[in-house]
Amino acid sequence: MKENTAEAARPVRIADGYFPVETLGPGRRLALWFQGCALACPGCMSRHTWDPAGGRAATVGELLQLWEAALGHGAEGLTVSGGEPLAQPAALAALLRGADRLRRRHARVGRPLADLLVYTGHEPEEVPEVVPDEVWAALAGADAVVTGRFRAGEPTDLVWRGSANQRLVPRTPLGVSRYAEHLSRTYPPGPRVSVRAQGTHARVYGVPGRGELRRLETGLAADGIRLREASWRP
Repeated sequence: MKENTAEAARPVRIADGYFPVETLGPGRRLALWFQGCALACPGCMSRHTWDPAGGRAATVGELLQLWEAALGHGAEGLTVSGGEPLAQPAALAALLRGADRLRRRHARVGRPLADLLVYTGHEPEEVPEVVPDEVWAALAGADAVVTGRFRAGEPTDLVWRGSANQRLVPRTPLGVSRYAEHLSRTYPPGPRVSVRAQGTHARVYGVPGRGELRRLETGLAADGIRLREASWRP
């Protein structure tokens, strides 16, 4: 219990959190975006998550409260993205351990266990040159991981991946059972992102196809809505 209390108090910096999201993994999911990314991939749609001092301060315990509430509303999975989650490895590891305990506590007979998916811009072969072993080990609790830099010049139609170099890697038996059918599945025609309006702000969730954000801006402008500060523009 003491260890769990210490983990719950661990600080973490996040950009956003939202439930339900249906564009970043299978089913209705809680999505959490970690703040801070030194990779700064050209063409990234989430430039607002790069600054490690941006976003807001939180604790792992606060994020687990969001997860527990989402499970209570039928969440089928948790997706952790960013930013770069591996930039905060201790917080990520604690989050995944706590998320695993809670999903097992909330498991219901006849329903599959909620899965844990993490996005990272790093590749396994970068260990230990770029990502030390203990940092990569923070992913040990993930059922599946999407790896690799976003490369704007290498578009893909594979679901939940932004560019053709990125890989969806199941890491546990649950990850294999949940993601095997999606490894080579492509997007159906239509939007790949969802939009949530909040006051004078709008947030875009998902992995957009080539030109989709431009079309989104054009469509909003046609309705009299102009984006003054889009996160995908320098």
